[in-house]
Amino acid sequence: MVFLTKKHLSRRTALKGLGVSLALPLLDAMIPAGTALAKTAAAPKMRAGFFYLPHGAIMNNTPYGKKMDHWMPSGAGPTYKLSPILAPLEQYKRYVTSFDGLEDLASLDSVHVLVPAAWLSGVPPKVSSSTPDMAITLDQAVANRIGQQTALPSLQVASEVTIQTGACGGGGGSCYYSSTLSFANAHTPLPMEYNPRKVFTQLFGEGDTAEERADIQSETASLLDLVSERAKALQRNLGPGDRAALNDYLETVREIERRIEKAEAHQATNVVLPEAPIGVQDRFDEQVKLMFDLIALAYRADVTRVVSYFMVSEATNRTYNFIGVPDAFHPLSHHANDLERLRRLVKIQTWHAARFADFVGKLASVQDGDGTLLDHSIFLYGSNMSNSDKHDSYPLPNILVGGACGKHKGGRQIDLPPHTPLSNVLLTVLNLCGGEEKKFGASTGAIAV
Repeated sequence: MVFLTKKHLSRRTALKGLGVSLALPLLDAMIPAGTALAKTAAAPKMRAGFFYLPHGAIMNNTPYGKKMDHWMPSGAGPTYKLSPILAPLEQYKRYVTSFDGLEDLASLDSVHVLVPAAWLSGVPPKVSSSTPDMAITLDQAVANRIGQQTALPSLQVASEVTIQTGACGGGGGSCYYSSTLSFANAHTPLPMEYNPRKVFTQLFGEGDTAEERADIQSETASLLDLVSERAKALQRNLGPGDRAALNDYLETVREIERRIEKAEAHQATNVVLPEAPIGVQDRFDEQVKLMFDLIALAYRADVTRVVSYFMVSEATNRTYNFIGVPDAFHPLSHHANDLERLRRLVKIQTWHAARFADFVGKLASVQDGDGTLLDHSIFLYGSNMSNSDKHDSYPLPNILVGGACGKHKGGRQIDLPPHTPLSNVLLTVLNLCGGEEKKFGASTGAIAV
C-alpha cells in the first residue's frame, strides 16, 4: 500500500507583501502526489527567446572563403562540430541546430536601416510611410500563443540605447525599424528597454501607473524585504529540496537587486560614463551579463515566457576594450577584408556568443518539472546581416538552441537549399511554440528540426 501524504502547493503561488508580488519558480510541492506532471497545472511551459547581434558574422562570405569561416558548424550527432565563434556553446551543442543557406530579402539594400525589425518579420517595411508599416514580428506572434498566461506576455530589452545615427538614415519612419526587433502588429513597434532598474520593476514591481510603482519603491528598494515574512512562512512548509531551490532563487533576486543598486549609486554621482548611458552599468560587459541574468530570472519566475534581446545596437559605436578590441564595433564591421580587422570582429562575435552560452548554462542548471528550463525553451540566436562590409543578407548566421519541450532535436547542421528564406526558420519556431501555421513572412515551408 502506498500512502500519498504530500501537500500540494498551487503553481500560481506568489510571495506578496505591501503591494508587490514575487512569482515563484516551479517547486516539487506544486506537483500533486501521484499525478503525472503533464496532467497538472505545473506541467512545464515553453519559453522562447530571440537574441540579436548586429553586423553579421565572419563566415564563408569574404574573399578568403571557408578558411576564414569562423561561424558555420559542421556534421551531426557525435560528429557535430561547433565553429570558433560558437565554441562557447560546446557543453550544450546537443541543443543546437545550425543552418546554411539562409537569406532574408526583406531588408535588402537598406544598409542598417531595416535590418533589425525585418529579422523577425520577413516582411519589407514600408519606409515611404511617415508612420511604422511592416507586420507582426515572430516574438509577438509567439507571445500571442504562449504569453497570455503570464504577467508580461513578452519582454523587450537591449544593452544600450537602440536609436543610433548610423542606422536611422533613409527618412520617413526608418528609425522605427532600426531601433527595435518587435512589432505587436503592422503599425506598433515596441521599445527595447536598456535600463536594468526599469526592467526589474517591470518584471517584479506592482502598480497600475508609474506613480504607484514609484511610491512602492520609495518605501523600500528591496522586493525581498517586502515579501520576507511570507517567504519564511512558506519555507517552513516545504521539503528540503524545495527549501534549497527557493533559497537559491531568492538569493538570485537579492544579487540582482544589489548590482542594480550599485549601478544607481554610481549614477547618483552625476558622472557621465564613457561607455554606457547614465542609469545602466558603467561597464558594458557587466550590463550585458546583468540583462541576461534578468531574462533568466524572468523565465524562472514565469513572469514572462517570451523575450527579445537586442544585444548591442545596429550601427553602434560601442568599443570592446575589456577584450582587447578598442575599435568601435560599427566602423570595425567595415573590415575591407583586412585580416586583422576580421580577427577583431571574430573576438567580438565570440564574446557575445560566450555571454549567450553563460545564459544557456544558467537555464540548464534549473530544474523545471521533468527537465530543465533549457529543455523547455527554444531560442533563436543570430543576425540579419551576412558580410558587414557589404551589408548583404546571404548567407545569414542563425542558430536554434533549446529542447523546445522535446520538439527540437538539436546537435546538427542543416544544409538548406541556397537562398532559403529565413522566414522558414521563423515559421518553424512559431510551430514549435504551438502554432499550426503554413505561412509566416516570406516562408515557403517549415524545416524539420
